[in-house]
Amino acid sequence: MPDAPPNHRHAAYLGSFDPVTLGHEDIIRRGAKLFDRLTVGVGINPDKRPLFTPAERVDLMREALADLPNVTVATFDGLAVDFARQSGATALLRGVRSLMDIEAELTMSLTNRTLAPELETVFLMAHENLSHVSSSLIKQIARFGGPAVAQQLHQFVPPTVVGPLLEKYAGDGAD
Repeated sequence: MPDAPPNHRHAAYLGSFDPVTLGHEDIIRRGAKLFDRLTVGVGINPDKRPLFTPAERVDLMREALADLPNVTVATFDGLAVDFARQSGATALLRGVRSLMDIEAELTMSLTNRTLAPELETVFLMAHENLSHVSSSLIKQIARFGGPAVAQQLHQFVPPTVVGPLLEKYAGDGAD
């Protein structure tokens, strides 16, 4: 992706989103109201084995956010600050759920500021009803609860994610 000119009303929200949760969606929807443009970067980490492929994660994210015309979704690998620069963002949007998140996010923010002083980091607190939701927790529920938990998964992930999530674990003998 060639570097886009910086836009001071453009933020990048980056993560693995494996899978996207209602917590992620909440931060994105709130961020889309604060910024003229929001680019969601679906990270590719070669050291991890995600449940969904990068293309699947992008598709699931795009389906969940289809009604937001100022949000785009793309994959990236490498440094978050490089992706933000390439997309033309001048801010990194981050969601925080707990005190542990704040500590980790502070460390990351200070490092990003050293690497890219022109980028600001904007933190949004997770909605109190979603602060306990994580992709890891969702995967455990889907894996061990199987189809019996389909209705409960709607409390944690966008509706378009429930079916594909359960399909990933169908027949693995975990339930």
